[in-house]
Amino acid sequence: MNTVKNNVTSSSSHSDSLNSIKNKFFDIRLCVFDMAGTTVDEGNLVYKTVCNAINEALMRAGKSDKQVSLELCLEYGAGKEKRNAIRDILDMLDLSDADIESLTDTAFAAFKVNLATAYNKDTLSEFEGMSELFEQLKASGRNVVLNTGYDAKTANKILTILGWSVGDQVDALVTADDVENGRPGPDMITLAMKQFNIENSQQVLKAGDSGIDIEEGQNAECGLVLGVLSGAQNEQQLVKYSPDGVLDKLTDLKALI
Repeated sequence: MNTVKNNVTSSSSHSDSLNSIKNKFFDIRLCVFDMAGTTVDEGNLVYKTVCNAINEALMRAGKSDKQVSLELCLEYGAGKEKRNAIRDILDMLDLSDADIESLTDTAFAAFKVNLATAYNKDTLSEFEGMSELFEQLKASGRNVVLNTGYDAKTANKILTILGWSVGDQVDALVTADDVENGRPGPDMITLAMKQFNIENSQQVLKAGDSGIDIEEGQNAECGLVLGVLSGAQNEQQLVKYSPDGVLDKLTDLKALI
């Protein structure tokens, strides 16, 4: 893989990153984009909700000495199916396997209830220029697919809030509910490829704001795998996964169309 991880430490080097992927981008026919933090601006609200749900579960279980931080949740939970994210975060604490499973159940139940009220028109928006990017990609003959660690109910609620719909702004939505194996497995990308009759994974671009997004794209053998700095993880965290490039924001791709 042609990694640019040694050249992504400034805005100018992010421009270099764009130049370095230009040839690969020319061959892309299917663009698979993460939602929260990549195409959808929600200020890490999902991970704040995860953090609060875990800490509430720990307190109710008499383990308030083991509270988790937002930073821990972002590092170990970003991009994952949310129940798995909660389990992986709890796994970082000194807890028995039985406690982890019980706390995961409690925290996930609270998370689903809390997120349903947290996500609304006041807390969600598309990143500036995102709809225009989708339109330009589609006009250039490329399909645009959103994929996410959310369940289908939450993902579709987000689309409704944003005024997006499948068949209009985006060509398809693939959620954790649609596949057997979530990220970092390639299943969601493989399903998207089947939907649009893409047989060559080198014609697929995957972009996201977390390391697990990058791993997902690499496991699917995508031709182009990009990190973006608009969401959960910072540049130092993303370059550990050796993406093909790291962009300030997804809409920087407009320069390549």
